[in-house]
Amino acid sequence: MKRIAIFATLFLSFITLNAQEIEFNKHFTGERLRVDLVFAGDAKSQEIFLEGYVAEPQWSGSKTRMEDPFGYGEFRVEMWEGDKLIYSSGFNNLFQEWRTTSEAKNNRMAFTGSCRVPYPKNIVDIKFFERVKGSGEFSQIAQFPVDPKDKLIRRGLEHNFKTDTIKWSGDPAVKVDLLFIAEGYTAEEMGKFRDDARRFATYLFSAEPYKSREADFNIWAVESVSAESGPDIPHMGIWRNTIASSNFYTFRTDRYLTAPDHKRVSALASASHCDAMYVIVNTDKYGGGGIYNYYGLSMSDHKYASEVFVHEFGHSFAGLGDEYYTSDVAYEGFYNLNVEPWEPNITTLVEFEKKWKNLIKPGTPVPTPADSEYSKSTGVFEGGGYMAKGIYRPAVDCRMKSNEAAGFCEACKAAINAKIDYYTR
Repeated sequence: MKRIAIFATLFLSFITLNAQEIEFNKHFTGERLRVDLVFAGDAKSQEIFLEGYVAEPQWSGSKTRMEDPFGYGEFRVEMWEGDKLIYSSGFNNLFQEWRTTSEAKNNRMAFTGSCRVPYPKNIVDIKFFERVKGSGEFSQIAQFPVDPKDKLIRRGLEHNFKTDTIKWSGDPAVKVDLLFIAEGYTAEEMGKFRDDARRFATYLFSAEPYKSREADFNIWAVESVSAESGPDIPHMGIWRNTIASSNFYTFRTDRYLTAPDHKRVSALASASHCDAMYVIVNTDKYGGGGIYNYYGLSMSDHKYASEVFVHEFGHSFAGLGDEYYTSDVAYEGFYNLNVEPWEPNITTLVEFEKKWKNLIKPGTPVPTPADSEYSKSTGVFEGGGYMAKGIYRPAVDCRMKSNEAAGFCEACKAAINAKIDYYTR
């Protein structure tokens, strides 16, 4: 009887998955559509403008979970076929971060951005939403129609760079496809890039929960060649001709290393399987950045290169927030203390029951004192999200707080596992 029950369960699971894939094939071709956008405005307001559409070879994301279950991100994209929602996802971008700086109070700027969605078979509307700071709720900000037969949807090859297979675990539709992108590596340095990509992958799978989930990942590396080696360092007068045009001194912060032209970075992934992009920058200068469903990016050769990679990938892949609160940043009032942050590993206690409350042992005080008694416990420790007061983190130390931490806290591990499950189950 036990065997019959197991067989019945497996059979029902197969039927469910098959029905979900049939639904996917009803709405989508199996290709990927890149939506290139311009985000513009200032601290008070923003607008989104459509720059164009690009057809890319393969959708490597899930074919069974098309609606976002997380609610993460400062922005949300939805695809509607008539009155039916057929795809959704959350994301962040560099423009949203810039709007929290002092510069945004007096200037208006524009940043490029790109979203990847499954390529539709029929005419659809793509809608974009912004998260309202005062309430934490989403409000629609833009809507663009897509006719998949439109002759102006670009289909030309954007580059001829080789994509290497660093790790193959199986069908991209049921794996997390992590794509490493070379930045500031010349043609003569591509051997170094491949070695760096393998080193980063090795370190990723030495850290839990990735160690236990290694079989759920494919790792790719695109050999995107730069004319010159290394990134721009504007405050030192160093400017280089590189493929992704990365630079330190983002928002005039020395260690904030980004590639501000997101469209340019996204184009480098256009011919590759890609659920998550990570840009490896060929430098030993300390710095990096990670933006949810956008990209992660950091230096290749500093002594903390591996730790920073895993930290920034925590941002860009799993939507984890920073748990530190003492480092210099350009943001002002990044979080509204009257609203629960969407990041799974920080809380204002406004809606803490949605966070890691189930991981806290009975008898642990909330908030939790950061003393020796609770130094290895999951709790609610004050300080996080760039703020010393009013925001709380799950552990005294964690990879999302410092490079010296032993690894991720239990709340971060749970969030990472949930994200891996989204792509693979």
